Amino acid sequence: MISNVLRMILRYVSPAAFAAAGVLLITVAALFVPPYIGMADNGDFFRILYSNGLYFNDPNYNSQYLGYFVKNYGIYQYFNENGATLFSSQSLFIKASMFINLIFHDSQLFDIRYQAWLYLVLYTIAVYLLVEALTWKMSKKPGYIVATIAIFILGDTGYTAYFNSFYSESIVLIMMVFMIASGLLLYRKRYSNDYLMLSAFILSSIFLTTSKQQNAPVGIITAVLGFFLIYIRNKRTYRIVTFISLIGMLGVGIGTYVLIPKEFVNINKYHAMTRGVLMNSVNPEKSLEAFGIEKQYAVLNGSLYYNPYASLDVDSKLLQDNFYSKYGFGSILTYYISHPDQAGKMLNLAARDGFTIRPKALGNYEKSTGKPFGAQTVFFSGYSLLKDALTPKTFGFVILWILIIVGLYMPSFVSAIRARQWRSSLRLPLIVMMILLGLTAIFVSIIGAGDADLSKHKFLFTLSFDLVSLLTIGDLLAKRLWTNESVGEHATDEK
Repeated sequence: MISNVLRMILRYVSPAAFAAAGVLLITVAALFVPPYIGMADNGDFFRILYSNGLYFNDPNYNSQYLGYFVKNYGIYQYFNENGATLFSSQSLFIKASMFINLIFHDSQLFDIRYQAWLYLVLYTIAVYLLVEALTWKMSKKPGYIVATIAIFILGDTGYTAYFNSFYSESIVLIMMVFMIASGLLLYRKRYSNDYLMLSAFILSSIFLTTSKQQNAPVGIITAVLGFFLIYIRNKRTYRIVTFISLIGMLGVGIGTYVLIPKEFVNINKYHAMTRGVLMNSVNPEKSLEAFGIEKQYAVLNGSLYYNPYASLDVDSKLLQDNFYSKYGFGSILTYYISHPDQAGKMLNLAARDGFTIRPKALGNYEKSTGKPFGAQTVFFSGYSLLKDALTPKTFGFVILWILIIVGLYMPSFVSAIRARQWRSSLRLPLIVMMILLGLTAIFVSIIGAGDADLSKHKFLFTLSFDLVSLLTIGDLLAKRLWTNESVGEHATDEK
C-alpha cells in the first residue's frame, strides 16, 4: 500500500509540489491544530500594532511577555490617534489579514491566525518556486531528495512559528525565499517570461528591504549585484526596465535608512555603546575618550535602554548632548577596525547566536494550555535544534563556509564570463548577494546595537546560511557545482 502511494507520488507529483505540500501540511498542523503554536511578545509588538488599528485587549497581557503566545487582539472601532512609529511593509500584510479577518471572523476581534494563513499561502508558493528552481532538469531521485531536505529545513517550526506573531521576521522569511527563487529561475530560464520573474525578484527585494530598518542595506546590495540581471537579455526594453528597477531598489534602501525614527536611532545607539564598545573593552573609560565622551559615562557599561532603574535618564537632554551626539555608525565602525581584538569578540558573540533560528527566551504556547512560562515546542523542530547544537559557534567557521561556497562556484562563473554567457554567470552573484545580506545582518547588528537581542537580529544571516547551503546541496546532488550548466543554452537571448 505504502509503496503504491510512493510510486503514485513519484509519477504524478513534482519535487516542487511535494515540497510545497509538505511544508503546507506540517505548518497547518503546527499553527492551526491545538495546542496552537506562535511566538510570545518581547515588547516589540506595540511598534507595529497600534498604528494598524489593533490593540492589546487581554487584561493580563503584560504578564505574558516573553512567556506565552497570544492570538487575539482588539480592533479599534473609532478614531485611532496612534500614528505610525515606523515605516514597514509589514503593515500591508497586517491590513490585508485584518480584511480577511473581517470577512470570515469578526469586526472587533482580530485572530492572528488569519495573518498566519495569509503568510502560509505566500510561503507555500515561495517554497514551490524555490524547489522548482533547485530541481529544474534534475532527475527524479535527487530531485525528491532535495525536496525532502527543503521540507526539513523550511518546514521547521522555528521558522514558521513567526507567522503567528507580529515580528517582521515572517516577511523576511517569505521574501528571501521568493527573491532567491526568482533569481534562480531567471538564471535557469525555467519560464519564458523573464519579466514576470524579474518583477518577483524586484518586489520581494523591496518588501524585504522595507520590512525593518535593519534591512536598509538589502536594497543597496541587491541593486549593486543585480547589475548582472541587466545583461541576461539583449533586448533594449528589458535592459531599460531592469536598470530603472535596480535604481528604484537602491532608492528604497536609502529611503528606509533615512526614515528610521529618531527614537529607535537612540535605542540602537545606546546599545551599540553600552552593549558593544564598552562591554568588551578592557578600559571602558579610555574607549569613551576615543569618541570624545567624558569617562564618567562608563557607569552605563552593560546597561540596557529599557532598564527600569537606570543611573541616568536615557531620554534626557544631558545624554543627547554629551553622549548620543558624540558617535554614530561610522565612528563605531572605525573604532572596531582600530581595535580588532574587540571586533573579534563581538563577531564570535554574533556567531554564537547566528545559527539560532528562534530566540530561546520566547515561548510558543498559549497560557491556557497550562505549559510552563517560556515553554517552546519541539514539533517538527529537528533542523533548528540540530543546527543550534552542532554548528560551530565561531566567526571563523562562517569565513570558512563562505570560502568553500565561493570556491565551489567560482570555476563555472569564470567559465561563463569568458564565454560571455551573462545569464549563465548569474548563479555566483546571486549566492554572493545572499551571503552579503547575511553578513550585513551581523555587522549592522553589532555596530548598530551591540549584543542586544542578537538572536532575532541575526535571523537574516541564519536564513541566508540555510538557503545558500540548500542550493549547494542541490547542485551537488545534480552534479552541476563546477559546470556551467547553461552554456550554449543561453548563448543568445532574443534581441
